[in-house]
Amino acid sequence: MGFPGGWELLVIALIVLLLFGGKKIPELMKGLGKGVKNFKDGMNGADDKKEENETLRNENKTLRNENEDENETLR
Repeated sequence: MGFPGGWELLVIALIVLLLFGGKKIPELMKGLGKGVKNFKDGMNGADDKKEENETLRNENKTLRNENEDENETLR
């Protein structure tokens, strides 16, 4: 089963037009666009958090190693 072709998309568009009317469709598309934008922003934020967590882990490892080295020299 693949993507709908030209006729199928036309039938779907006509059904949507009949169900919601011409005035509601721009509002629906605007809401859909905002939803997609929020989703993309959320995904980018998740990527940023992932990178931030990785950086913090690396810094934590470095500090642990430095702390272990200091403890060995104090003994």
